[in-house]
Amino acid sequence: MRSALCALGAAAALVLLPAAHARAEGPEPDRDFTIRDTRITESSGLAASRAHPGIYWTHNDQDAPLIYGVDSRTGETVATLTLEGVGTPRDMEAISVGPDGDVYVGDIGDNLDGSWDHVWIYRFPEPKVLRDQKVAAKQYVVKYADGPRNAEALMVHPKTGRVYIASKDEDGGGLYAGPERLSASGTNVFRRVGEVPWVTDGAFSPDGGRLVLRGYFSAQEYAWKDGRPGDGGTPVGVPFQGQAESVTYTADGSALMFGSEGRNSRVLRVDPPSGGAGQDTKPPAGSPATPGASASPSSAAPDGGEQGNATVGFLVLAGATLLVVAGKRLVRRK
Repeated sequence: MRSALCALGAAAALVLLPAAHARAEGPEPDRDFTIRDTRITESSGLAASRAHPGIYWTHNDQDAPLIYGVDSRTGETVATLTLEGVGTPRDMEAISVGPDGDVYVGDIGDNLDGSWDHVWIYRFPEPKVLRDQKVAAKQYVVKYADGPRNAEALMVHPKTGRVYIASKDEDGGGLYAGPERLSASGTNVFRRVGEVPWVTDGAFSPDGGRLVLRGYFSAQEYAWKDGRPGDGGTPVGVPFQGQAESVTYTADGSALMFGSEGRNSRVLRVDPPSGGAGQDTKPPAGSPATPGASASPSSAAPDGGEQGNATVGFLVLAGATLLVVAGKRLVRRK
């Protein structure tokens, strides 16, 4: 009897081992997380990796040509990529992963609103192994058909591979389409194909059927058809963040991830108003079923703060954000 009980115990232990191992792996990916890397102080772009589930690529907006791979399970950087074959970035503002598996980085910011007659896009293959490494990148010269302008949003369509840029004009913004294929040997002229709000970032859904554009205090999701966004977007329940800079869809399209600048900045998950149509919409365990609602209570509050919708607090934070942005622009002008 004792030997039989021991055998049963051993068998039970073997059955339970996988479950115990799964628990030891830690939090689920694609949830709210804090960027822990102290080098990342101005996370301006955000893109979900296609090759490595749960990993998000980001970068500072004015820096050496460095791209960071951050694990959403821990908030830790698991790969630092140094781009080779490109010049010194001026103002990197956006990042996107294309259907070819390449990562595109938009060095497209211009805080003097049209002082540079051209900007750049960098492109490199997403690495197969996550580690600190040098990667060979191509550099593309970009000009706008209607003259220089400032921009912070670059999106690569996941089906056609065409690159789009959303500008930040004084009276709103324009959506610009690049050539069908970028050329590394000549100038790539981007032409205005539509009007969009004043935004700090944007992203296509993985199926290519939706486009999300975000500003400091709001975001809209648009149906995408025939190379243009549909008329009138659907508001997204965007969280309030200190300096709202970035947005991307999760790799499966079931949620949106919103990022901001600052040391130890938070990336917050929000369900899209479309409910992730056309994608694997099965939500992670514990996430709410209501479209437009945050997947965790912390998403409804400012970074690191308590929940609540106090109007006074919101106005104070909004004013502080505008002062920070204005001060930042003044320093750059000097």
